Amino acid sequence: MSAAAPWIRNLGLVAYEPTVRAMRDYTRTRDDESRDQVWLLEHPPVFTLGLAGRAAHVLAAGDIPVVKTDRGGQVTFHGPGQVVAYLLLDLRRQGIGVKELVRRLEQAVIELLAGYGIAGVRRPGMPGVYVGEAKIAAVGLRVSRGCTYHGISVNVDGDLTPFSRIDPCGYPGLGVTRLADLGVRDSISAVQQKLAAALKRCLTPT
Repeated sequence: MSAAAPWIRNLGLVAYEPTVRAMRDYTRTRDDESRDQVWLLEHPPVFTLGLAGRAAHVLAAGDIPVVKTDRGGQVTFHGPGQVVAYLLLDLRRQGIGVKELVRRLEQAVIELLAGYGIAGVRRPGMPGVYVGEAKIAAVGLRVSRGCTYHGISVNVDGDLTPFSRIDPCGYPGLGVTRLADLGVRDSISAVQQKLAAALKRCLTPT
């Protein structure tokens, strides 16, 4: 099956662990005819700790659950008001590797921000997208059988307080920001639609 724009699914507010199981199951059972997909969603509050994640980076979880998961990277926070895009892609079909996929995911967010007149940038060795010194989007992926799952999250208008209870992405004191603090008043659904359009542009073969 040749590469095409991925199918965009909007799942709403869904629990973290069942969603990861569903991604894993889809990746395990997919074949050459299975369509690439992007799942857009929000999660209830949860800290997630990647494969190489160190528990020491969770400073004070409190009443927010900490879930060990199978993506790359350290610890991050997901919660309402944050757009999460999970990428279920066949890299061989796309004709790219993981580093290029990360670059394209970052580019989609940079284009999303540019549409609001905000300059998003990359930082060497620190995957994600930043505005000034603060992180606005985090990336974490898993590759199995040449196919990816997990993806990228963008802070829109959710509570950022939980980030102070961890070392975001393993970096003590790393600042985080959100679109609402940068003057954006769009709803979460509007941001999801704009991110979906940017992802389609960045992931559709030319």
